[in-house]
Amino acid sequence: MLKHRTPATIRAPFAKYVHAVEVPPGMRLVFLSGQLGIGPDDAVAQGAEAQSALCFANIGAVLADLGADFSALVRLNAFVTGREHLAGYMAARDRFVADPPPASTLMIVGGFTREAFVVEVEAIAAVAP
Repeated sequence: MLKHRTPATIRAPFAKYVHAVEVPPGMRLVFLSGQLGIGPDDAVAQGAEAQSALCFANIGAVLADLGADFSALVRLNAFVTGREHLAGYMAARDRFVADPPPASTLMIVGGFTREAFVVEVEAIAAVAP
């Protein structure tokens, strides 16, 4: 069982994440590639919230393929191309991540491979052997 840690001696998280997740011995660590807001039909979702939702749906599909769900997430690294996309990303993230949530970092970056992309999300999960 993952142990989610947020020490009382430091500032509480700004949003839905914890400061650390401890992975117990015997679990497999799985590193998920960054997911973009593009569907199997190559259509790019419009707006940060829609792209984020698709990123998380893709992460969910990879987790399901591993026999896991969002509770297996240890860490999220998310990237948006501007502050105006933070709220949309966080709204989608909060619909998908389990409670307690994983550790997380959110960064503003200059861009992605296609100008239409405004969000990318990568993840680390711990799954049973």
